[in-house]
Amino acid sequence: MNTALNLPVIGLLVRKDWQLFQKQFAANVLAGIVALCLLGTGKPWSFYLGSLLLIVVLVSVACFAISNSLLVERKELTLPFVMSLPVSPLDFTVAKLAGNLVTFGVPFLLLLIGVLATVAFTALPNGLIVYSLLLFGYIFVAYCISLMVAMNVESEGWNIFAMIGSMVLINPFIMLLGQIEAISGTIRGNAIVWSAPAVGILVAEIVIGLSALAVTAWWNGRRPAFY
Repeated sequence: MNTALNLPVIGLLVRKDWQLFQKQFAANVLAGIVALCLLGTGKPWSFYLGSLLLIVVLVSVACFAISNSLLVERKELTLPFVMSLPVSPLDFTVAKLAGNLVTFGVPFLLLLIGVLATVAFTALPNGLIVYSLLLFGYIFVAYCISLMVAMNVESEGWNIFAMIGSMVLINPFIMLLGQIEAISGTIRGNAIVWSAPAVGILVAEIVIGLSALAVTAWWNGRRPAFY
Protein backbone atom coordinates (compact mmCIF):
# COMPACT_ATOMS: atom_id res chain seq x y z
CA MET A 1 0.00 0.00 0.00
CA ASN A 2 1.35 3.42 -0.97
CA THR A 3 1.85 5.48 2.19
CA ALA A 4 3.09 8.65 0.46
CA LEU A 5 0.95 11.63 1.39
CA ASN A 6 -0.46 14.04 -1.17
CA LEU A 7 0.34 17.14 0.87
CA PRO A 8 -1.06 19.75 -1.59
CA VAL A 9 -4.49 18.08 -1.63
CA ILE A 10 -4.39 17.56 2.13
CA GLY A 11 -3.66 21.27 2.53
CA LEU A 12 -6.62 22.16 0.33
CA LEU A 13 -8.97 19.94 2.37
CA VAL A 14 -7.73 21.42 5.63
CA ARG A 15 -8.14 24.94 4.26
CA LYS A 16 -11.68 24.09 3.17
CA ASP A 17 -12.60 22.90 6.67
CA TRP A 18 -11.16 26.08 8.17
CA GLN A 19 -13.09 28.29 5.75
CA LEU A 20 -16.33 26.53 6.68
CA PHE A 21 -15.58 27.18 10.37
CA GLN A 22 -14.65 30.87 10.13
CA LYS A 23 -18.07 32.28 11.05
CA GLN A 24 -18.42 29.96 14.04
CA PHE A 25 -14.84 30.80 15.01
CA ALA A 26 -15.58 34.53 15.06
CA ALA A 27 -18.78 34.02 17.06
CA ASN A 28 -17.06 31.74 19.57
CA VAL A 29 -14.12 34.08 20.06
CA LEU A 30 -16.48 37.01 20.61
CA ALA A 31 -18.49 35.01 23.15
CA GLY A 32 -15.25 33.91 24.79
CA ILE A 33 -14.12 37.52 25.19
CA VAL A 34 -17.41 38.34 26.87
CA ALA A 35 -16.96 35.36 29.20
CA LEU A 36 -13.43 36.46 30.11
CA CYS A 37 -14.62 39.99 30.84
CA LEU A 38 -17.26 38.59 33.18
CA LEU A 39 -14.68 36.39 34.89
CA GLY A 40 -12.25 39.25 35.32
CA THR A 41 -14.62 41.41 37.35
CA GLY A 42 -14.23 39.03 40.27
CA LYS A 43 -17.81 39.46 41.47
CA PRO A 44 -19.63 36.22 42.39
CA TRP A 45 -22.54 36.65 39.97
CA SER A 46 -20.36 37.68 37.02
CA PHE A 47 -17.84 34.94 37.76
CA TYR A 48 -20.62 32.35 37.68
CA LEU A 49 -22.08 33.70 34.43
CA GLY A 50 -18.63 33.97 32.87
CA SER A 51 -17.75 30.39 33.85
CA LEU A 52 -21.03 29.07 32.47
CA LEU A 53 -20.64 31.00 29.21
CA LEU A 54 -17.05 29.81 28.83
CA ILE A 55 -18.08 26.16 29.18
CA VAL A 56 -20.87 26.68 26.63
CA VAL A 57 -18.39 28.26 24.21
CA LEU A 58 -15.90 25.40 24.60
CA VAL A 59 -18.61 22.80 24.02
CA SER A 60 -19.81 24.77 20.99
CA VAL A 61 -16.30 24.89 19.54
CA ALA A 62 -15.87 21.13 19.88
CA CYS A 63 -19.29 20.27 18.45
CA PHE A 64 -19.11 22.70 15.52
CA ALA A 65 -15.61 21.54 14.58
CA ILE A 66 -16.76 17.93 14.26
CA SER A 67 -20.17 18.69 12.74
CA ASN A 68 -18.91 21.00 9.99
CA SER A 69 -16.14 18.74 8.75
CA LEU A 70 -17.75 15.31 9.15
CA LEU A 71 -21.46 15.15 9.93
CA VAL A 72 -22.52 17.91 7.53
CA GLU A 73 -20.36 16.45 4.75
CA ARG A 74 -22.03 13.07 5.17
CA LYS A 75 -25.45 14.70 4.94
CA GLU A 76 -24.44 16.55 1.79
CA LEU A 77 -22.78 13.42 0.32
CA THR A 78 -19.53 15.17 -0.58
CA LEU A 79 -17.39 12.02 -0.22
CA PRO A 80 -17.89 11.07 -3.91
CA PHE A 81 -16.37 14.44 -4.86
CA VAL A 82 -13.39 13.83 -2.55
CA MET A 83 -12.93 10.39 -4.12
CA SER A 84 -12.62 12.07 -7.52
CA LEU A 85 -9.53 13.91 -6.29
CA PRO A 86 -6.04 12.33 -6.27
CA VAL A 87 -6.44 11.45 -2.61
CA SER A 88 -6.08 8.13 -0.78
CA PRO A 89 -7.94 7.02 2.37
CA LEU A 90 -4.77 7.85 4.31
CA ASP A 91 -4.70 11.35 2.81
CA PHE A 92 -8.35 11.81 3.71
CA THR A 93 -7.73 10.62 7.28
CA VAL A 94 -4.77 12.97 7.74
CA ALA A 95 -6.74 15.88 6.23
CA LYS A 96 -9.75 15.32 8.48
CA LEU A 97 -7.65 14.91 11.62
CA ALA A 98 -5.54 17.97 10.79
CA GLY A 99 -8.58 20.04 9.81
CA ASN A 100 -10.42 19.13 13.00
CA LEU A 101 -7.41 19.79 15.20
CA VAL A 102 -6.97 23.22 13.59
CA THR A 103 -10.62 24.27 13.81
CA PHE A 104 -10.85 23.05 17.40
CA GLY A 105 -7.31 23.75 18.55
CA VAL A 106 -7.03 27.42 17.55
CA PRO A 107 -10.06 28.71 19.53
CA PHE A 108 -9.37 26.19 22.31
CA LEU A 109 -5.83 27.49 22.82
CA LEU A 110 -6.91 31.12 22.52
CA LEU A 111 -9.53 30.63 25.22
CA LEU A 112 -7.09 28.72 27.42
CA ILE A 113 -4.50 31.49 27.15
CA GLY A 114 -7.24 34.02 27.81
CA VAL A 115 -8.37 32.26 30.98
CA LEU A 116 -4.82 31.89 32.31
CA ALA A 117 -4.10 35.57 31.57
CA THR A 118 -7.36 36.65 33.22
CA VAL A 119 -6.53 34.74 36.38
CA ALA A 120 -2.93 35.94 36.41
CA PHE A 121 -3.60 39.64 35.82
CA THR A 122 -6.79 40.20 37.81
CA ALA A 123 -7.79 39.84 41.45
CA LEU A 124 -8.88 36.24 40.89
CA PRO A 125 -6.93 33.73 43.04
CA ASN A 126 -4.08 32.00 41.24
CA GLY A 127 -5.31 28.70 42.62
CA LEU A 128 -7.86 28.74 39.80
CA ILE A 129 -5.12 28.05 37.26
CA VAL A 130 -4.80 24.36 38.15
CA TYR A 131 -8.57 23.98 38.29
CA SER A 132 -8.96 25.67 34.90
CA LEU A 133 -6.35 23.44 33.28
CA LEU A 134 -8.16 20.35 34.55
CA LEU A 135 -11.45 21.59 33.08
CA PHE A 136 -9.84 22.39 29.75
CA GLY A 137 -8.23 18.95 29.87
CA TYR A 138 -11.65 17.37 30.23
CA ILE A 139 -12.98 19.30 27.21
CA PHE A 140 -9.96 18.06 25.24
CA VAL A 141 -10.70 14.44 26.18
CA ALA A 142 -14.41 14.79 25.37
CA TYR A 143 -13.54 16.30 21.99
CA CYS A 144 -11.04 13.57 21.11
CA ILE A 145 -13.50 10.81 22.03
CA SER A 146 -16.28 12.50 20.02
CA LEU A 147 -13.94 12.87 17.04
CA MET A 148 -12.93 9.21 17.28
CA VAL A 149 -16.58 8.13 17.21
CA ALA A 150 -17.44 10.53 14.37
CA MET A 151 -14.62 9.25 12.15
CA ASN A 152 -15.33 5.57 12.79
CA VAL A 153 -19.12 5.40 13.14
CA GLU A 154 -21.31 6.67 10.32
CA SER A 155 -24.52 6.70 12.36
CA GLU A 156 -25.56 10.31 12.94
CA GLY A 157 -27.49 9.29 16.05
CA TRP A 158 -24.48 7.69 17.71
CA ASN A 159 -22.30 10.65 16.76
CA ILE A 160 -24.69 13.12 18.36
CA PHE A 161 -25.02 10.88 21.40
CA ALA A 162 -21.22 10.71 21.78
CA MET A 163 -20.84 14.49 21.50
CA ILE A 164 -23.66 15.39 23.85
CA GLY A 165 -22.91 12.59 26.32
CA SER A 166 -19.21 13.35 26.65
CA MET A 167 -19.82 17.07 27.04
CA VAL A 168 -22.70 16.74 29.53
CA LEU A 169 -20.49 14.65 31.80
CA ILE A 170 -18.49 17.78 32.57
CA ASN A 171 -20.96 18.48 35.40
CA PRO A 172 -20.15 15.23 37.26
CA PHE A 173 -16.47 15.93 36.56
CA ILE A 174 -16.74 19.35 38.21
CA MET A 175 -18.49 17.75 41.17
CA LEU A 176 -15.71 15.16 41.38
CA LEU A 177 -13.05 17.87 41.50
CA GLY A 178 -15.03 19.55 44.27
CA GLN A 179 -14.84 16.36 46.34
CA ILE A 180 -11.05 16.16 46.13
CA GLU A 181 -9.76 18.31 48.97
CA ALA A 182 -6.25 18.56 47.52
CA ILE A 183 -7.77 20.34 44.50
CA SER A 184 -10.85 22.16 45.80
CA GLY A 185 -9.03 23.35 48.92
CA THR A 186 -6.48 25.33 46.90
CA ILE A 187 -8.84 27.10 44.48
CA ARG A 188 -9.28 30.20 46.63
CA GLY A 189 -5.59 30.53 47.46
CA ASN A 190 -3.00 32.59 45.61
CA ALA A 191 -0.53 29.71 45.39
CA ILE A 192 -0.49 27.43 42.35
CA VAL A 193 -0.50 23.99 43.98
CA TRP A 194 0.07 20.93 41.81
CA SER A 195 -1.06 18.17 44.15
CA ALA A 196 -0.69 14.49 43.28
CA PRO A 197 -4.41 14.11 42.37
CA ALA A 198 -4.28 17.20 40.12
CA VAL A 199 -1.17 15.98 38.30
CA GLY A 200 -2.62 12.49 37.96
CA ILE A 201 -5.89 13.75 36.49
CA LEU A 202 -4.15 16.09 34.03
CA VAL A 203 -1.77 13.36 32.86
CA ALA A 204 -4.68 10.94 32.46
CA GLU A 205 -6.57 13.51 30.38
CA ILE A 206 -3.60 14.04 28.08
CA VAL A 207 -2.96 10.30 27.68
CA ILE A 208 -6.62 9.46 27.01
CA GLY A 209 -7.04 12.30 24.52
CA LEU A 210 -3.86 11.51 22.57
CA SER A 211 -4.67 7.78 22.64
CA ALA A 212 -8.10 8.45 21.11
CA LEU A 213 -6.47 10.49 18.33
CA ALA A 214 -3.85 7.77 17.76
CA VAL A 215 -6.49 5.05 17.51
CA THR A 216 -8.49 7.19 15.09
CA ALA A 217 -5.45 7.80 12.87
CA TRP A 218 -4.40 4.14 12.93
CA TRP A 219 -7.84 2.67 12.31
CA ASN A 220 -8.78 5.00 9.47
CA GLY A 221 -5.32 5.21 7.93
CA ARG A 222 -5.10 1.43 7.41
CA ARG A 223 -8.18 1.32 5.21
CA PRO A 224 -7.24 0.16 1.69
CA ALA A 225 -10.13 2.03 0.07
CA PHE A 226 -13.03 4.38 0.76
CA TYR A 227 -16.08 2.59 2.15
